[in-house]
Amino acid sequence: MSMIRDLRAAVRPSRPSLRKDTGAYDATRDPSTPSAVVDCAVYRDGRRVQTGQQLSPHEAMRQVRRDGGFVWIGLHEPSEAEFSGIAGEFGLHPLAVEDAVQAHQRPKLERYDDSLFTVFKTIHYVEHDELTANSEIVETGEVMCFTGRDFFITVRHGGQGSLRALRHRLQDDPELLAKGPSAVLHSIADHVVDGYVAVADAVQDDIDEVETEVFTPGRGGKVSRGVDSARIYQLKREVLEFKRAVAPLLRPMQLLSERPMRLVDPDIQKYFRDVADHLARVQEQVLGFDELLNSILQANLAQASVAQNEDMRKITSWAAIIAVPTMVCGVYGMNFDYMPETHWKLGYPVIMAITGVICLGIHRTLKRNGWL
Repeated sequence: MSMIRDLRAAVRPSRPSLRKDTGAYDATRDPSTPSAVVDCAVYRDGRRVQTGQQLSPHEAMRQVRRDGGFVWIGLHEPSEAEFSGIAGEFGLHPLAVEDAVQAHQRPKLERYDDSLFTVFKTIHYVEHDELTANSEIVETGEVMCFTGRDFFITVRHGGQGSLRALRHRLQDDPELLAKGPSAVLHSIADHVVDGYVAVADAVQDDIDEVETEVFTPGRGGKVSRGVDSARIYQLKREVLEFKRAVAPLLRPMQLLSERPMRLVDPDIQKYFRDVADHLARVQEQVLGFDELLNSILQANLAQASVAQNEDMRKITSWAAIIAVPTMVCGVYGMNFDYMPETHWKLGYPVIMAITGVICLGIHRTLKRNGWL
């Protein structure tokens, strides 16, 4: 992510707290009015209850309380007004609601009364033909999950990380979906971590490409002058952003896999161990990326320094060679009445020959010592 985007995120004005807005969700709202609700459905015995029309969160929760099952609501970048009524309907904690609306949160797991609040950072690899100093390699988004006894709410931020395909896959597995909201939480965690694995493989290819360029010998087997250091630094910044998404999530996944929780089905808890294991491997890989890029950057700077030293040695060598005829010509160019052997006919060719031999000797000596 570029420095400009970091600065924009830092100066982005905070939205007012949701605790100041207590408006109710309007179940009779005109369907043509834009809404942050992407999908809202009731699931009973692992199957989606077909109603023939899009349910409102209020109507879906009423069905669940009457007939059982759980409701899964998906939202995309809701405003305070759109989410405050839903939060009141499901009794979500104001602090968690505020985090879900404002976004830019660190991956975490928090328990509030009868619900779990989980934050995931989604990572998307940005395809590019050539790595440049301004290339954006990874793009981040966020998925916030509210897990309750009879409800599951996802709040998604960013253009990537759609959960539509994941919802369809879960609906094709009624046995798993029958485990309740914790099964959905596991599936989202597994989906996010699988995305990390794919991005890590793609970033590895970029690092291998830069590493090859840095350590490939130059023309004639000479030391390479390296690559643009800004490219390596940009790649390192993108890896750092990747690291910020992966590292904080490991502890929440370990808690979900090791500590018994009322809202997590014991059978589902076993699956979180596999997610935590995959996440730990990705974290080790990302840490390795950071260390490897440090070494590549140092090697690139060292090669640039060696190349500059070679240039200076060549310049110094030629200056030493040119100094000899310059000195001789300077001496014989003086306006003296009496100069050594000025009236000797062979004086000029002899002096030029001696000068040439001296220059040739200096050249051979410097060439033998590797200066030229």
